[in-house]
Amino acid sequence: MVDFSFTEEQELFRQSVREWAQKTLPPERIREIDKGPKIPTDIIKEMAKMGLHAPTIPTEYGGMGADMVTACIAAEEIARQDITIAVPVYYLLNAGWAKIVDLFGTEQLKEELFPKAVKGEAFIGIATTESSGGSDIVGATRTVMRKEGNKYIVNGEKMYISGVLETLEIGGGFVTTAYIDKSKGRKGINLFFCPIKDVKGVTPTTVEDMGRSGLSTGGWAMENVEIPDYYLLGEEYKGFYHVMEGFNVARTLVAVTCIGAAEGAIEMGIEYAKQREMFGGPLAALEGFQFQLAKEYSKIQAAKWIVYRAAWMLDQHYQKGKFTASDLNLAVAMAKWLAPIWAFQAMVRVQTWHGAYGYTKECLIEAGIRGVRSYSVGAEGAQDIMRIIIARELLGTEYWRMVKKRQL
Repeated sequence: MVDFSFTEEQELFRQSVREWAQKTLPPERIREIDKGPKIPTDIIKEMAKMGLHAPTIPTEYGGMGADMVTACIAAEEIARQDITIAVPVYYLLNAGWAKIVDLFGTEQLKEELFPKAVKGEAFIGIATTESSGGSDIVGATRTVMRKEGNKYIVNGEKMYISGVLETLEIGGGFVTTAYIDKSKGRKGINLFFCPIKDVKGVTPTTVEDMGRSGLSTGGWAMENVEIPDYYLLGEEYKGFYHVMEGFNVARTLVAVTCIGAAEGAIEMGIEYAKQREMFGGPLAALEGFQFQLAKEYSKIQAAKWIVYRAAWMLDQHYQKGKFTASDLNLAVAMAKWLAPIWAFQAMVRVQTWHGAYGYTKECLIEAGIRGVRSYSVGAEGAQDIMRIIIARELLGTEYWRMVKKRQL
């Protein structure tokens, strides 16, 4: 029999994070954060005090050593409170990509970075997207690097990256891709950690997003930027495969963040429907509302357990060596495909329950819709990419390769 229960420790952790989020992120503060342009420093410090700044960092560096299920619990609860998903995305970036630095980083890099990250004094993000494209890392990447002695020289640019202003303020950097040999395609990509604060040759820029306005977005150009060789993540020429493993972690956290935001929105909708008078009684008493509520809640709960199954599989993989890369790819892609779409649909439905008020800036639902939309559009992998991954894993690698050869 499958056991879907959380451990007692995880339930206590969930409750403590929920209480922390309610205290630290009341609605008026969330609306203030949504005005941007970046996550306030005091929120970052509060996250660090709570152990929520990169909680996946191992205990030997001062971190919590959280597994994926536990990291997902925190993401869900923070997003339930901040449905704009600005603070939750800041959280999940640190949680997810710190895990990848731990898996592939050198000991020297981890000793230098992790203690600062735990204290909220260093951000850990992801930078693969460039102005020419995002999901197609192989075809879209123009950034290149070359080895010179004990360092790499990097030239290129990254764009539409979350956390640029936060990193320029507190420090840290990004898990980043670049070609070491473009002629080799995906086998010619390196993965490395790229700091941007006070780094010679880095020219940052920012853009204004439609949603998640409390978290900065931007990019930076790199002109002969020097990166120490111990900042390389994993093996040379295997950066594509390392970053794909990272996306499995990040996509799971993204999916559960969308679930948490949708849960928070539905709770807001229920409370409003109980109070809103329609045709001589509360909106919540009408069968039409109840049917819609049942549908949206059921979809979110179904997606939620797909997401937590993916998180559990990742834990089983890293802790016990269970499940193949194909197993993980399929589970994560289903989670990342369904959660953002169904969360967006649920929020639009909740907005409708609010009537004209739901279309105003006073109603927080509109900020939630703008925020969740980012993960339907393509952040951490577009929805059509998730469909491709699902189909590829179901059809099998050999069949997929045969089809690709025929297309070429």
